[in-house]
Amino acid sequence: MTEPFFGNFDLASLTLWLFWVFFALLIFYIQRENMREGYPLEDDDGNTSANQGMFPVPDDKTFKLPHGRGEKTVPSGQTPERADLPLEKTAAGNGFPFAPTGDPMADGVGPASWAPRRDVPELDGHGHPKIVPMSGNDHFNVAAGRDPRGLPVEAGDGAVVGTITDLWLDAPEQLVRYLEVELDGDHGSGKRLIPLPMARIRRDRVKVRSIFGKHFAGVPQHAATHQVTLLEEDKITGYYGGGTLYASEARQEPQLG
Repeated sequence: MTEPFFGNFDLASLTLWLFWVFFALLIFYIQRENMREGYPLEDDDGNTSANQGMFPVPDDKTFKLPHGRGEKTVPSGQTPERADLPLEKTAAGNGFPFAPTGDPMADGVGPASWAPRRDVPELDGHGHPKIVPMSGNDHFNVAAGRDPRGLPVEAGDGAVVGTITDLWLDAPEQLVRYLEVELDGDHGSGKRLIPLPMARIRRDRVKVRSIFGKHFAGVPQHAATHQVTLLEEDKITGYYGGGTLYASEARQEPQLG
């Protein structure tokens, strides 16, 4: 009687080894897919880093964007990093902080940094802009809390810079993302957006602590009256965020808790 082909073969051991091989290949694939942004690595001077790691940069992959927005290939350098920023090294070696050489809030560096995102509005699942002013949408109203429209806006130095005229909504999420302020002539005039987390709505005013009255004229403007683009959003939020540190020199000094 002949012995079966698998009579002395350990199928359980084979299954285990196949699993480990599959798991190792899966980790290799996931790690390479995770390298589609920010690679190849560079040093502080913008030169290719000597230590690139053990995983190679993945081949280009093309994504077809929805709603007729074309295609995007990564990694391909289609969205280059911002270059020639007004910053200088504070030490000869890599890894040390850079110091701004100009107006960091206007230049968009440090805490005021913004990324070169696409200059198009973010869309919902139906291809409509997600963030829109409440004045152009009859489906929303302020159901609870203090409606800030009509309230004056007070800057971090106590200056009253204008009046809240509208709320900008994330319609699919049913959230207020921005307050719209109409600036007075002494502070730049025109309309600007204030990210809601940077504002405090009080009974008689809206307080914006991060920037002072003189800074409101420099808040990046949105080009359209009915929508805001991804690039504009990044610049606006970066400006207010940067003001938390850069609005005054006193804020850049050590703080004792």
